[in-house]
Amino acid sequence: MQESSFIDWRRVAVLVAGNALSLAGDFVLLVALGWTALQIGGAGAVTTLVLALTIPRALMLIFGGAVADGRGPRFLVLRATAARVVVLTAGAAVVLTTDSLWPLVVIAVLEGSLLGLTSPASGAMITTLATSDQLVRANSLYGTVLRVAPIVGAPIGAWLIATWELWHAMLVVAVVCVVVFAGLLYVTSGMVRPERTGEENLIRRSSAGFRLLAEDHRLRWLFVSAFCLDLAFAWPLEVALPLLADSRSWGVGAVGVVVAAFSAGAMAAGALGALVAHRIPLRARLVASGVVIALGIAVMALMPSVVALASVALVVGAMCGLNSPAVVTAYQQASPPARMGTAMATLALSAVGTAPVSIAAFSALSFLVGVETTWVLCGLIALAGPFAAMRALRRRQVPVVVAREPAETEPQEPALAVS
Repeated sequence: MQESSFIDWRRVAVLVAGNALSLAGDFVLLVALGWTALQIGGAGAVTTLVLALTIPRALMLIFGGAVADGRGPRFLVLRATAARVVVLTAGAAVVLTTDSLWPLVVIAVLEGSLLGLTSPASGAMITTLATSDQLVRANSLYGTVLRVAPIVGAPIGAWLIATWELWHAMLVVAVVCVVVFAGLLYVTSGMVRPERTGEENLIRRSSAGFRLLAEDHRLRWLFVSAFCLDLAFAWPLEVALPLLADSRSWGVGAVGVVVAAFSAGAMAAGALGALVAHRIPLRARLVASGVVIALGIAVMALMPSVVALASVALVVGAMCGLNSPAVVTAYQQASPPARMGTAMATLALSAVGTAPVSIAAFSALSFLVGVETTWVLCGLIALAGPFAAMRALRRRQVPVVVAREPAETEPQEPALAVS
């Protein structure tokens, strides 16, 4: 029987807008904190600050998923957002009276922890606001708006820290969090706390996402698909692109043009997906787009001009705008509703955890074989992404149990249907 489609556009729009405001505020704060740390202690202070923000955020993702499953998304997002207002307001008062680095580090640790806690809850909430083939439309809108947030937030952060001081920027972000809190009150109204289960241990619930990967064929291959594409793309975009532009005397402006082209393609495809993604076959969104992404990554290293490179980046960005919401949607649809928070936390780790590994591994390899060769190799590695997606879409064969008597026949779980 076909599952009926449902989407609450009003609440989806408020949730997406709130998360976009929150992310824009994150970038305002990141720029303001980073610039202040640079003035205090140079590059070493900036590195310390970035680690203080990113490591707790990655670690708290796991616990955030478990809390969202146990207490419900409403419990988590409202308390964590209110805590951010308190942290930022108190932090503004502290940095107003001291020029030391330690308050910035403490603020970064607390901010990173709170953001990590709330991230899985957002993914879990959206599955209650859209179902069936409408879910990919909600995720496409979500991805599109979130891509705009850094473009808006980073320059505002630079302007605030150039015009005023750090504590002004922190108070601005605190006000943004108050607005986000009001939106979350509306979005989560009516959401009840899940019923208690026998598995109340937080540590055990936190590992449920990894147990799902071990037990579920489709989730495992979807995770591998996302991981491979993220792994192959982080180094070329963040490290190899500036090196290539420098070696070919294109200048730093070429980096901005290519990144802008990629972002424009991703946002355009995401906006289109919010309208018609549910009408595009899943194999096209997951597999075909992944193949184009992989081939595009490889070809980008060989482009002879900035215009050619930006053109390929535009196509790759458009395919990412289709692929990313499709992976998230398929992962949500294959995850048990009672474990949605931990499932989304695990999927988020495929993105958060890949960038450092990608940058370290491929940077070392580039010293041996060169930037262009390593970049092409990244494209070949990315081909594992669509291959894994094909494996995820394959129906598992359900074994037939032959019983001597009807009473001894054990029920079998149905195979996952391909949407």
